[in-house]
Amino acid sequence: MAAWKLPMIVAALALPLVAGFLVAGPALGVALGALAVLAILVVAARQRPRGPLGAEPAAGPRRVLIVVTAAAEEPEEIAQIVRAAELQRGSDDAEVRVLAPARIGFLDRWASDVEGSRRAAQESLVVTVAALAKAGIDAEARVGDEDLVQAIEDQLQSFAASEVVRVGAGGGGDDAEAVAELRSRLRADFRQVKLGDR
Repeated sequence: MAAWKLPMIVAALALPLVAGFLVAGPALGVALGALAVLAILVVAARQRPRGPLGAEPAAGPRRVLIVVTAAAEEPEEIAQIVRAAELQRGSDDAEVRVLAPARIGFLDRWASDVEGSRRAAQESLVVTVAALAKAGIDAEARVGDEDLVQAIEDQLQSFAASEVVRVGAGGGGDDAEAVAELRSRLRADFRQVKLGDR
């Protein structure tokens, strides 16, 4: 923790409490202190760890994690993925896993209805893995968390990838933030394939 953070936390707790006591007495002071503590707890709970993702790549077979946020089916798209992941037919015995985050909409999350999102992610997986198999690439398939970074972090717990390739359209909005975070935190090599006209 940075040296300036602890005094700021203490000030954020003490100042409202003291001001409340001075202005209106103990009732307001305690209420403001409780609100300050609650605000700090909410901010702390929303923070995500920022340490490195994954283990140091070890010797042995290459492990490639392909993360698809949009299905790839066309031969040109599969060729792009194969080039980006350096998976040319017969070049090595790389282990490949394809991951599709389940993109859950606001109302679906609110209603706890994740089946439609998981089904759409599974369809993307089936299409992409079948197209990769047609190109001679055997791959396992997994559906992951809706958050791109969390989905990759979860997979890296059981599949120590030496390379991560994100495949999808563009990469604006939340995806741009996630890609920037992945570039800074991943220990594995990170590459991106942008599918055209999506």
